[in-house]
Amino acid sequence: MNIWLIMLVGGAITFLTRLSFIAILGQREIPAWLQRSLRLVPPAVLTAILVPELIFHSGSLDLSLGNFRLIAGLLAALVAWRTRNTLLTILVGMAVLFLLQAIF
Repeated sequence: MNIWLIMLVGGAITFLTRLSFIAILGQREIPAWLQRSLRLVPPAVLTAILVPELIFHSGSLDLSLGNFRLIAGLLAALVAWRTRNTLLTILVGMAVLFLLQAIF
């Protein structure tokens, strides 16, 4: 029962947080400089989450060719840059990682 209560309270808090921004900013014009800045938030957050997972292995910096996550991430980034296809990027990154782990 506790897990359901936690999930409901967490969902309600998330909903109310998002609703508050819609209610506050929904009627107002957002300045152009703020709109430009907010466009950069998702890539910055994604980078902050992914980069440490790619370059750190067992708590230490690993930029070697033995770091399969880094290799798969770099190839996925190349695919994303060239194709701008999210699904293909994910599939290539996962396939390269699984292939490298299976071979070595």
